[in-house]
Amino acid sequence: MTQPAALRLPRNRQQVLDEQARRCWDAGQRAAGREQWNAAAAEYQQAIELAPQDPLYPLSLAGLRLKQGLPAAAEAPARRALELAPSHALACRMLARVLRELRRADEAAAVFDACVPAAAPDADYLFERGEALLDARRAADAIPVLLQALHLNMFNALGHHRLGVAFQLIDRPRDAAVCFETAAVVDKGGELKPLALSQLVHELQRAGEWGQLATHVAALVKQLDEAGDGALAQVTAFSLLMAPVRPAQQLRVARLNSQALTAGIAPLPPAAARPPREGRRLRIGYLSSDFHNHATALLVAELLELHDRERFEVLLYCHSPEDGSALQQRVRAAADSFRDVRHVADVDLARRMREDGVDIAVDLKSHTRDTRFRALAWRPAPVQVGFLGFPGTSGAGFIDYLVGDRIVTPQAHAAHFSEQIAQLPHSYQPNDSRRALPLAPSRAELGLPEQAPVLACFNQSTKITPEAADAWGQVLRAVPDAVLWLLSWNPVAEANLRSEMALRGVDASRLVFAPLVDAAGNLARLQCADLFLDTWPCNAHTTASEALWAGVPVLTVPGATFASRVAASLVAACELPQFICPNVQAYVDRAVALCHDMAALRRAQLQLRERRLELPLFDSRRYARDFEALLDRMWARHEAGLAPEFLAAAS
Repeated sequence: MTQPAALRLPRNRQQVLDEQARRCWDAGQRAAGREQWNAAAAEYQQAIELAPQDPLYPLSLAGLRLKQGLPAAAEAPARRALELAPSHALACRMLARVLRELRRADEAAAVFDACVPAAAPDADYLFERGEALLDARRAADAIPVLLQALHLNMFNALGHHRLGVAFQLIDRPRDAAVCFETAAVVDKGGELKPLALSQLVHELQRAGEWGQLATHVAALVKQLDEAGDGALAQVTAFSLLMAPVRPAQQLRVARLNSQALTAGIAPLPPAAARPPREGRRLRIGYLSSDFHNHATALLVAELLELHDRERFEVLLYCHSPEDGSALQQRVRAAADSFRDVRHVADVDLARRMREDGVDIAVDLKSHTRDTRFRALAWRPAPVQVGFLGFPGTSGAGFIDYLVGDRIVTPQAHAAHFSEQIAQLPHSYQPNDSRRALPLAPSRAELGLPEQAPVLACFNQSTKITPEAADAWGQVLRAVPDAVLWLLSWNPVAEANLRSEMALRGVDASRLVFAPLVDAAGNLARLQCADLFLDTWPCNAHTTASEALWAGVPVLTVPGATFASRVAASLVAACELPQFICPNVQAYVDRAVALCHDMAALRRAQLQLRERRLELPLFDSRRYARDFEALLDRMWARHEAGLAPEFLAAAS
């Protein structure tokens, strides 16, 4: 890279400076090779000052700062490199990487939009541009870019995987499944195969494509048992929640995810000793990207409002989209302090929490989309807790406790969790006693029969398994006038579910599909159901609590994992233990019996409707006091210098 002629010094002087700059750069390269980062940075900076028009030197400094985990310090040199060489592909990629690390995905994608490389872009450039577009939620734009990259290198397994992710994001599960299957096939090294198989299974379930599902599930389970740590570290812990895998497999993947996510991170230096709890409020820092119109915000809003402000200070660390919703405003109003950390690097987020003096950090995301729980690896708070957003273990050594209850996290399951279990006395799930219950429409308006039993399952199609469909088929054959009421999550799944139920002897006319509506509309229409039929191995979660709030009992079969025990926790907190079944046959028998004894079903409905605010699941004030008591117990152990331990539910 040479300087424009108009900017050059006289030849002899320029040559001397260029040679000195090159020597500094060489010294910086040697220092970087020895991991002497500060020395390398100083040499690169000296080279920049000697040859300010050469993009190589700011590019090298930006790369060094990024390698150090200092993206904020990398931005200025990366921008300078691209200014000096606007058609240079590597300069474009460097600035985009920096911006992605700074959580400025839209700007990173815009860098690629503006760059016109001097030479035809290679596959690596195109793949990286596709990644940036995916980060910016521009999946439709990413698809042609990734297809162009695959045209240049059709055996790139990661490229096929990313194309599958793009199709996944625009709700084309069948196309996504094809891409994930291709990724598994072309992955000759085996490093990507477990990830591709996990997402292939997920998309086949989402599409209701069950023909080869059992084969792919078996292949996934085999990979989870046999693949090496490097391959399994790429599998997302979230993708296993809806697959029939063992708790030990979930724990291993979660642990490897967390290790890969936090490699090289060292805790912040020890903080100054905090003053004793007596005489001050305990500072609770909640971290989430769901403080907007989202199911998590629906559940947690009243808990935040009901915290005892004499004893607790609530800080929100929010990286949510700005949707301007009433729920977003309500959640923000419930906080003593609100921190917008959308565009703050993880290490700086950790430092902010430390500076704010957070006593207990509560992560509401763990291994879910848009998580920032990696920031807690720097140990900004003395006590760090996982709660609500992810129904399983984080596998992270820096999360001390996981909030559960006697059902979702019994002590007998403690070995399945990297955290210490902290049990609430009733359900782990908070709820909002202030939410409205709109007037129900008529069944006729919804296309439902007026008199026949209406059996509902509003779970995502991903949660509906062939085994659940087998059970539903038995129930519907035994109750010939009953209908099955489902949500139309995508056209492919709807068509496939009709076909699958026909194979189980259920006429397509007995399946009624409802469109997706907002939360209020969903609560209104749910009241028209008689019984909610749950799924496994991943239950209804927020959906189950919505059904119960609407006065509809939920029939469930708890399994071995947290995600498979949530509905049982919610039902127990509504004092309806008879709706928790020990096995699938009992589930079928109980559903049939209730359809033939509608009086018993009406009694359960009446309990939910008349005693709603007295039941533990919806008694938000009792929940808030129980939750605070659990926080008190965690902090008391910390103040006493004791390590976290299993905290059994208070009787």
